[in-house]
Formats: sequence, structure tokens, C-alpha cells
Amino acid sequence: MNNYQRINPIAPKNIENKKAYLLGGGIGSLASAAFLIRDAHMSGKNIHIMEQLEVIGGSMDGAGMAESGYTARGGREIEEHFECFMDLYSFIPSLKDKNRSVLDEFVELNKQEPIESHCRLVEKQGQRADFSSLGLSTMNAMQLARLHMLTEEALGAATIGEYFDESFFETNFWYFWATMFAFEKWHSVVEVKRYMERFMHLIGGMNRLEGILHTEYNQYDSLILPLISWLKEQEVCFEPGCKITDIDFDFTNHEKVATAIHFIKEGKEKIISVTKEDIVLFTNGSMTENTTRGDFNHPAVINRSNDKGCFSVWEKLAKKSPDFGHPEKFCSNIDQSKWMSFTVTLKEDDIVFPYLLKLTNDKPGMGGLVTIKDSSWLMSWVVPKHPHFINQPDHVKVLWAYALNMDVAGDYIKKTFSECTGKEMFEELLYHMGLKDQIPEILKHTVNVIPSMMPYITSQFMPRVAGDRPNVIPTGSKNFGFLGQYAEVPNDCVFTVEYSVRSAMMAVYELTGIDKVVDPVYPSQYDIRVLVNAAKTCLGVEKLPLKNIPLGELVKNTELSKLL
Repeated sequence: MNNYQRINPIAPKNIENKKAYLLGGGIGSLASAAFLIRDAHMSGKNIHIMEQLEVIGGSMDGAGMAESGYTARGGREIEEHFECFMDLYSFIPSLKDKNRSVLDEFVELNKQEPIESHCRLVEKQGQRADFSSLGLSTMNAMQLARLHMLTEEALGAATIGEYFDESFFETNFWYFWATMFAFEKWHSVVEVKRYMERFMHLIGGMNRLEGILHTEYNQYDSLILPLISWLKEQEVCFEPGCKITDIDFDFTNHEKVATAIHFIKEGKEKIISVTKEDIVLFTNGSMTENTTRGDFNHPAVINRSNDKGCFSVWEKLAKKSPDFGHPEKFCSNIDQSKWMSFTVTLKEDDIVFPYLLKLTNDKPGMGGLVTIKDSSWLMSWVVPKHPHFINQPDHVKVLWAYALNMDVAGDYIKKTFSECTGKEMFEELLYHMGLKDQIPEILKHTVNVIPSMMPYITSQFMPRVAGDRPNVIPTGSKNFGFLGQYAEVPNDCVFTVEYSVRSAMMAVYELTGIDKVVDPVYPSQYDIRVLVNAAKTCLGVEKLPLKNIPLGELVKNTELSKLL
């Protein structure tokens, strides 16, 4: 976005002797490694990515086989103005053609196959519902306008349910919003404000999902694999199976210096000593921590263990300094941060996918999310681009779905979503799709249905105030920073890939001291054209009448008047 800053910085002094320890194997650490190599000129051999699991990639996952079924916990929304994300993938080579970048292929795909939903809402067992407008009353629109004007400090820890009138939750806007981003009434209204301002330029096409971008395959195969491949070529040290247990600090002279990393590897406790010249970046929370999976005949049993992985480490760190945030605000109420998704694998299907094409008029990968308005579970589904996995045969198809209301009985299956097996979830979905009478035949062609229970999936939305999320680089820190969804990135919104990548860029640039500016968050909320379009969309009008507004005379015969 700022071409003046697209420079190759001079290597920081003594960079060849520095080491970087990136704790957590998600996109934040992977992006940090990439920026350390490209911008700070650090040798890949000096970069260590330490991950508890055996698979690197964090929450951006996707795996499986045609014979046993595929699974992906979910994909993050991506749009054109994810500046740091686009910068990262502009220099990561494609797995198909090393002369092209991941970004090259990503842009080409979305130009050729843009998402535009022709069926955003359904109801009454397979009937298309009206999704032509946001359905906001003037009062609802004014509440959104006021939310835009209020400061985060004024809103404090208020929830969505406390801020909005009850009628707001019956609007199409809420159905679109809640299911796109997984918001609940008890979540922070400040996060709604950030999302509204971050995506304001897309509000005119919100009911059709215009401007939302998709990848060729699931996000692991399309984004994580090429990034890992490039990092391995740079000789980055990947160290899976390392469970981080604590980090030591020296707090003398009002500084914060990481001095040692404690971890468990192959059942043995180990320690790495760290110097003030090294870099330690810690992903202090994971929305997919303690995920459990079920299958066709078994539910995914929720993990309520006191061992919360990186959250537990963060809890230890928070006791060492008030600048390290308040993890309890995010990981202490599983019943308000959990939900499940499920992935359906079908073989030789000639019922479900032809039916959905006729119902929605959306080709696979080009329609996005479809939400069932009258589902007690508030279910939504996505038909991804085929194939969705690199190793997926042509005769095997994949469908992804999730629900937000976890603990109420279904409309067809009289059990809560949390209690259901994969088979029961799929049956409930087929009922709402309008395929009730064909359920037995469809199940004959079902390879597997794999539910994923995620206790902390929306924990980053929990009500919080300034200081609850630590700064990417805490005050006084000389060699330590936080990465990911639970570090504070001003003006940006969590539950996005961009947020994690931006935190990585911020951390690398500040701790290495390189002379390069992080791309600013796209400021669409300050663009008068965007504001006018948002106002017209929310109010459901083509033009804004000026004759009864004192401003009308002031802007008469001006370009602004024409715009309004």
C-alpha cells in the first residue's frame, strides 16, 4: 500500500550472530521467520520454530485421506486489503511453479472465480430466504453509526447483547455478521466495532459475500505448505514435539529480557539459554487449543483440561509482569468460547452436490457461506472449490459446515449439537437442506463425517479492555515479543490471518531495529466514499436526502453533494 517503504533494508548489526526462537508453529511464527530472512537478513539456520504438535501450521489445518475422510477445522476470511498477508505471499514461491508467487496464483484464481453468493440464506427445509438487504431499521442503523463514533475506551468491556437493541438480532445483518465471523451476543462489542471499520468498504456487498477471497485448496495446502517449503529451503530449523512450559526473564533496570526457554521434548525437561541479543517470540494463545475430533459414529468430546497449552504458559508469564496481559479474560469460560465444525466426505455422490448447485446456483468455491435462518443450531455450510485437498480424487467430494448454538436440541435430531456424532450432525444438515427423504441413500455414499470440537475458538472475542491483550513488544522488552490473536495490534481485528501476520511483521521490525515501516491497516472508515456507501446500505436508500439537513446548503453544487 505504501510503495515508498518497499525497500530492502540494510542488515542489522551483528545479525549473523543472533538466534531467533519462535514458540508455536502457527502462521505468526512462520511469517516471523520469513520476515527475519527477507528483511532482517537472518540466516535460516539461526531460526528455530518450536511446536508442541507434530504438525506445523497451527489453526490453519487440513488433512485426511479419501478412504477415511478429510477434516479441516475452518478457514479464515481473506480480503484484498490484508496488506501484511499479501506482502508475505508476494515473495513465497508457488508449489506448482517456482517462477510465480503464491500471491500471483491467488489473485489469478479470484479474478477467474470470484465469490458472489446467489443464496446466502435458506429456511423451511431448503427454501431460499430473502437476503437482498441487511434488513436494518433506522434505529438499528443509528446504533451502528454510534458504535463507529464511540471510542474503545468508552465502550469498555460491554457485550454485543448489552449494546444492541433486541430487534437487531432479528435482522439479516446479524445473520450475515454472526455466521461470517462467529460472533455471539456475549462477545465484545469493541470487536464488532473493529470488524465494522476494518471491513466497511465491503458492506455494500455483504449480503452476497462480494470481496471475500478464497484459495485453490484448503488453507493448509494453499498457504501453509508453500510457506513451510520455502522456509525449509532457507534451512530454518523446525522442531515439532516441543512443549513449551515456561520462559525466564531478567527484569532489572526496568527492562524485560528473556533469558531461558523451558520445554519438554520426548518426555525430558530441557532448557535453552537465551542472550539479550537473541529474539524470542511467543504465540501466547491458540483458538484451536485442545481440539478434539469425533467421527461418523462418535461425538467430539470437549477437552476441559487445566492444561491449556500455550494459554497455561501465558498464565505463568502474566504473573511475572503486569505488561504481559490477562489471559484469564480469554480462556476461563469454555462454554462461551466453544463451537464445532464438521467436514463431510462423500464418494460417488449424485444427490447432494447436484442438489446444492440447483438450490444455490453457486459453483463450488464461488458461493461462500450459506446460513440456515431457522436452524435451532444456527447451522451454515460451505461447498468449497473441488478438489479441496491436494490428494483428493475426483470422485470424492467434501462439504464443510458448522453451528453456533451448541447446547440446544436440534430440529430433526433431538440432541444438542455438542452431543451429536458426525452422522447425526449431517442428518440435521440434510434435513434443513431439504433432503430429508434421501438421507438413507446419501449416508450409503458417506465416507466419514468428522466433527472438530474447539473449546477456545472464539476466545479472542471475549470482553476485554486495554491491557488485557499484551502489546506485541511489551514496554521495556529488549528481545521478547508476543505473536498472534492474543497480542494487541491496534486497529486490526482478530480471527484473521492478517492479524497474526501483522503481529509478526511488527515484532520482527521492532526487535531487529530495521529501518522499514509496517504497512498500515487499510483506513477505509476514513474514506468519505466508503462512509456514504455504508450509510446508504444500512439505511436501505439509494440517495441521502440533503434538503432537510443544514449541511445541504453548504455542499450544494459540489462534488460532495453529487456523491451523497
